[in-house]
Amino acid sequence: MYLFIYCLGEEELSLFTENVLFPRCRSTYPPWLTIPTFIPTGSDLQVCLSKNLTCCTKKMEERYQVAARRDIQNLLQTTSSSLKFLISRNVAAFQETVESLVHQAENHTHAVLLHTYRDLAGPAAAPLGEFFTDVGLFVLGSELSLEEASQRFFDALFPLVYERLVEPDLSRMSLSYSECVRASCRDLGPYGGAPGRLAALISRASMPGRVFLQALHLGVEVINTTDHIQLSRECRRGLLRMSYCPHCQGLTTSKPCMGYCLNVVRGCLASLAEVDAHWREFVRSLETLSTRMHGAQDLEQVLLEVHGLVRDAVAHAQRNTPRLSAQVRRVCGDPVRQQPEQVSSGQHGSVGRDSIPLKGAVRNADDTLSNRRKEFLSSLRLHRAFYGGLADQLCVSDLAPGDGTACWNGAGVASYTLRVVGNGIKAQAENPEVKVKEADPVISQVIDKLKHINQLLQGKSIPKLGTLDQIETGSGDGYSGDCDDEDGCWGSGNGAAERRRIETMYMEA
Repeated sequence: MYLFIYCLGEEELSLFTENVLFPRCRSTYPPWLTIPTFIPTGSDLQVCLSKNLTCCTKKMEERYQVAARRDIQNLLQTTSSSLKFLISRNVAAFQETVESLVHQAENHTHAVLLHTYRDLAGPAAAPLGEFFTDVGLFVLGSELSLEEASQRFFDALFPLVYERLVEPDLSRMSLSYSECVRASCRDLGPYGGAPGRLAALISRASMPGRVFLQALHLGVEVINTTDHIQLSRECRRGLLRMSYCPHCQGLTTSKPCMGYCLNVVRGCLASLAEVDAHWREFVRSLETLSTRMHGAQDLEQVLLEVHGLVRDAVAHAQRNTPRLSAQVRRVCGDPVRQQPEQVSSGQHGSVGRDSIPLKGAVRNADDTLSNRRKEFLSSLRLHRAFYGGLADQLCVSDLAPGDGTACWNGAGVASYTLRVVGNGIKAQAENPEVKVKEADPVISQVIDKLKHINQLLQGKSIPKLGTLDQIETGSGDGYSGDCDDEDGCWGSGNGAAERRRIETMYMEA
């Protein structure tokens, strides 16, 4: 056709352009482009160069380049949407399960106090609720001190224990005297090492879950970052040439040849391919950590056993009433009472265990953290090669035609004969379509974050006090050893030693 055009005279060429070629170009223009009133010469084009007449102006080429960039980013977001939804949905599900578990543990602890110390349970409900609120926040990643939260709870409990168990014959204490008793709790140590032990047990059980949740949040961050990768100039030109330059020749239905598409997209996403090895390790590390969440690192088991430690701590104080009574009087003086009230003797002291039926904590066997993790990891495993096969998936599923279909090779509709390179930065040295000079620095930062979280997941790096990626393990007095109060093991321990013991068990588990 073009040879025929060149043989026409000036007047004949004008008629042919107006009646044949221009209508053909008009059909290639998308609705968001302004249709030119003349056939462009193509002399000012930067990418969609052609020896033949063209349908594109420079402005159209610029608009096509914007469209090509938008298309690839939309494809990236669409392709990753199921993976992103999987992780985000399970973050929400884990948080919901943790909140339910903490609430259940609070109710069970209150029920045990009601069963064992009926007169204590009602007033203790508020500090108990505050403590478990802090526990829930801590498990979900808050930087609060669980040691301090535990001590505050036992501090608030001490005036109630003193008034109703240590000195049960007293009438209600005045607010000022009650505050003095509360303030003396840490010095008098009425519960032995229970506050530190409680914090240490929950901290140790929470650590794997905190790291697990932190890892899932990072997983979403990785996907968000790679969805919005900054495309290089070479990449943008390559995408334009592959996707829209055919339109400039009126070839609106031609798709790029598979080899051509792979070279362009592998060049554009070379940095994302570098994420592959670390993402695979990320999935494996999550699975490894999940298998270690048992025993002392099983949050469900530990939280639903808090009631026993609280009950035994109160019993320890009750068994030491002579010492505590003398110490409190020495610090706060003789009790200052409120106006006497008529209180029946049944409102003080312990209540027999047979008087109130106690129901154990009821858990839905299917709605546990363990089952949720197993289901999630089973689904996540299907996406472990996501970044390694991303470029290929885009070409196979969306960009290139099926076998046997006429395709665009970057210059015309013909077979693509150039070498097809592999994935990753190094492989692009021989890429004939897109030159890649270096890795994207933003993606390199994401890879560094994956390396760090993988070390945490594998227990190779133990987090210290501080930010979310420095998981708190508790501080202050702790409890060491497997013995109970009657064995004389309720004395205060060394906080640093307790943390080292927790860290050692975490790494060896």
